[in-house]
Amino acid sequence: MLIKTLPVGHLETNCYVVTDEDTLECAVIDPGAEPNTILGYLEDNHLKCAAVMLTHAHFDHIGALDEVLTETHAPLYVNRRELGAATVPGFKPFNPPEDTHYYSDGDTVRVGSLSFSVVETPGHTPGSVSLVCGDALFSGDTLFRLSCGRTDFPGGDMNAELRSLRKLADLPGDYDVYPGHDMASRLSVERANNPYMSYAIEKL
Repeated sequence: MLIKTLPVGHLETNCYVVTDEDTLECAVIDPGAEPNTILGYLEDNHLKCAAVMLTHAHFDHIGALDEVLTETHAPLYVNRRELGAATVPGFKPFNPPEDTHYYSDGDTVRVGSLSFSVVETPGHTPGSVSLVCGDALFSGDTLFRLSCGRTDFPGGDMNAELRSLRKLADLPGDYDVYPGHDMASRLSVERANNPYMSYAIEKL
């Protein structure tokens, strides 16, 4: 498994391209902006996009979505609770294509030999999810390095966020954490040092 991080847009949202190196099939996670950057990486490396997956549908995670879907013809996966709910003031509600696939807790998306497990982690938005593939955890805007996602936008819920952090903390084993913004981390480090996760572990 090869993971490429592409920080895109003025908020430097982490778009991830996760590739099965044997088949060159890949998943694009959160195409937030700069479609030419994302599509150029796919073309330069002769990759076939087999799935586009969203951790949530805030504008900075879907800004290049239409272009990526049009060029790759890949299926889109998102949690149904993001429909029209994950809005930021001044931005229109999220309305995905009719053929969108809606995943929920425990579902699996296969890309080549890779298997992505869906973990519902609401709080930042109602339909936020994290994605587990091998020893990688793509946490969207739920879990950041020593922090967590904000919950003051419409649909945000800090209590739900804390429950989601506890859910991630309870995952078996350890994982490399790939967040929606900023640097990657390690789940064991977050369990020990992230004040929000530590609070969730202690109180919930």
